[in-house]
Amino acid sequence: MPDLFVDVFDVFMRTYQGFLEATVVTLELTAIGVVLGTVIGLIFALMKISGSKILRGLANIYITVIRGTPLIVQIMFLYFGIVEIYTMSNFWAGAIALGVHNGAYIAEIFRGAIQGIDPGQREASLSLGMNRKQTMQRIVFPQALRRSIPPLGNQFIITLKDSSLVYIIGVAEIFSLANREAAQSYQAFESFLVVALYYLVLVMIFTFLLRLYENKLDVDKA
Repeated sequence: MPDLFVDVFDVFMRTYQGFLEATVVTLELTAIGVVLGTVIGLIFALMKISGSKILRGLANIYITVIRGTPLIVQIMFLYFGIVEIYTMSNFWAGAIALGVHNGAYIAEIFRGAIQGIDPGQREASLSLGMNRKQTMQRIVFPQALRRSIPPLGNQFIITLKDSSLVYIIGVAEIFSLANREAAQSYQAFESFLVVALYYLVLVMIFTFLLRLYENKLDVDKA
């Protein structure tokens, strides 16, 4: 067991600079994936609750397909589909794939938040002379957005871990570096243990920040 700790520490000291650089790439992928997913998710959430059967049908197809297929398959499918149409870096192809994947889950977050607003508030605003668009913009959406922030934070953490799958298209993020180190040093267990610790620390940091924000929201409600 002491030898294992020595080997892990050796791998850490040998690779920490590269891991720090790869961590930046991982965080960039995560942030872009969540922001893009939020935009896509909001659009499809509004489509799903619209009065149009066509829009609802398109939203249901998108959400069903994305939630029903593995992320790694989506990354490969979108990557090879994108580069056939437009040449772009592996990084942006991976970020777009993460955004499309997140969009389906974020759409359900927004839909649930919007439909969770008391219908009486909509009726009251309509009785005061607001139209449906104004009611959504001024009454429903601000409250729904506030309710959506904690689950969006959780989605960020999920995306942080899911970003490891973009190594399959050659993006130099944390897992890709660990995979390369394991192949070069023949210390697979130690290399993947180090990368697991990196992910654990990142997740713990963002979980702590999310809890702080949720506590702030609870205080503001009181």
